[in-house]
Amino acid sequence: MRFGPYIASVAALLMSAALADVPKPVAAPVANGVWLIPGGFPPNRQPDGNTVIFAAPDGLIVMDTGRHLWQRQAILDFAKRQGKPVSAIVNSHWHLDHVSGNPDIKRAYPAAKIYASKAIADALTGFLAKSVKDSQHYLESANLPAETADDIRGDIATIGNGKALLPDVIVDESQTRDIAGKTLRVNLAPNAATAGDVWVYDPSLRVAASGDLVTLPVAFLDTACPEGWRRALDEIAATPFRTLIPGHGAPMTRKGFAIYRAAFAKFIDCADSKRASSECAQQWVHDAAALLPDDAARKQAAHMAPYYVDEVLRAHGGKSVYCKA
Repeated sequence: MRFGPYIASVAALLMSAALADVPKPVAAPVANGVWLIPGGFPPNRQPDGNTVIFAAPDGLIVMDTGRHLWQRQAILDFAKRQGKPVSAIVNSHWHLDHVSGNPDIKRAYPAAKIYASKAIADALTGFLAKSVKDSQHYLESANLPAETADDIRGDIATIGNGKALLPDVIVDESQTRDIAGKTLRVNLAPNAATAGDVWVYDPSLRVAASGDLVTLPVAFLDTACPEGWRRALDEIAATPFRTLIPGHGAPMTRKGFAIYRAAFAKFIDCADSKRASSECAQQWVHDAAALLPDDAARKQAAHMAPYYVDEVLRAHGGKSVYCKA
């Protein structure tokens, strides 16, 4: 049963693991004019992705708006403190933990334009439509924690208002763009973590924001085309960034990204082999150890990784069932 990206792999974990309470997120500087509002995995909740904010001459550029009210409120509070409007929203991809805040941010700043790939249109009639049906059944049949049920209902409402998630400007190729008076390289990675992932590079600061092309504690492969994902990581590696902000997890250096990229390749290769999924999980935890900050993160990775091997990749010929490449 699925009611949203990642839920099949993390539902049991979120409902049972003794994870620390996640404080209300606040923006922290990553570079001069770039801030991160970290996402999280609160107990009994679905995740929020990271939000990255770039200062621009004509306002703020917000990359990804999270799922929960506290994530979007952190964005609005930050804009108020800065005394600048949100002039643009960039969505790295259509997963609900990255786009659900769009309507509230647009409501507060109606002139803001949403930049995203067109992949969300197919998701609304495919993956997300199926998710609503599964979610309703799950609500009726399962004895859920109140927080989990609240998230499911919130996701159903977000999907029901799907037109508000669609981009104003479709990113259909990689190119340098002027957004809110700021020059950014806005890149399209087709058939990677989703059918169309957008990642951003700020050449003036040498900061890259990858969306879910880089995630911790594991690569979230729910809707993935692994070979396209490898190509996207190669393209990121060829970019002269100093700091990379992932879709989930802490900012990393080029060395940290190199560790992630190598670990990803070996994990996909392991999934393509006849090795036990538990061995692939152990290999991931070993290879990505420098990026996993504590025992909790390592246990979470070891818990999630076998699902991606057995239920996502091996069950569908080495790629997600949602990969059409």
